[in-house]
Amino acid sequence: MAFDLDQFAETSVPVKYEDLDFDTFDSQPLDAQTLRSLRYMCDVEFHTSCFLRDLLVTPSHREESAGGFMTMWNREEFWHGEALAAVLARHGIVVDYDELKAKRVKLGWQGAIEPLKQSALSNLVGTDFVAVHMVWGAANELSAVAAYRRLSALTDHPALSPLLQRIAQQETRHVAFYTTQGREKLEASTGAQRLVRLVLSKVWRPVGSGMMDESEVKHVMSHLFAGQSGELDKLDKRVQKLPGLEGLTIFRNAFARLGIA
Repeated sequence: MAFDLDQFAETSVPVKYEDLDFDTFDSQPLDAQTLRSLRYMCDVEFHTSCFLRDLLVTPSHREESAGGFMTMWNREEFWHGEALAAVLARHGIVVDYDELKAKRVKLGWQGAIEPLKQSALSNLVGTDFVAVHMVWGAANELSAVAAYRRLSALTDHPALSPLLQRIAQQETRHVAFYTTQGREKLEASTGAQRLVRLVLSKVWRPVGSGMMDESEVKHVMSHLFAGQSGELDKLDKRVQKLPGLEGLTIFRNAFARLGIA
């Protein structure tokens, strides 16, 4: 899966939704379960700047391609959050930064020390950490694409479904970058292969874990993926195609820990 960073930078634009008829939300409002999942997705997208902050203290920031990509990636994820916030606003749910900031403050010293901890550990590991970052990012973006497409299919809404498909399409370019970079790093180092296998098998959890309440993580993942074991297997197979990651089942394992078959 090739990735052209220059083309990505030139074509990176806010996800389009002005042409969608949001008035249909008045006659066909979204149900409470869908709104709860959308709110979760919106919060995760808006928190990308926090993820970027943590990554900028790791060896990844010295990689020219990674630095350039993460700048554009941060913008696109923010725009996704804005689009989802617009949908939520039509249902009387207001998402603002004061509330998001309060969630970060609620993490207390744990949130404040995270960049220091990540910096110390990642720099101790060295350049092989970049492989972890890239494959972790690929897993996160693969799950994001699957989640948006799944919610689009579940709702089959004339305004929401095309918006979610557009967001998913932009997320596929993020998958392409992380996968391309991850493959290069893994091919270059058997040590990186061992490290990535260890970290992802032991630590990877669905996007939003640790930031959102555990009850919210379980609700959203159950809403989207309960009874979708085949979809989880597809996601695992995408990761297994990377060098040295054969047989790795991070999605199956993470969802099993949540009690979602």
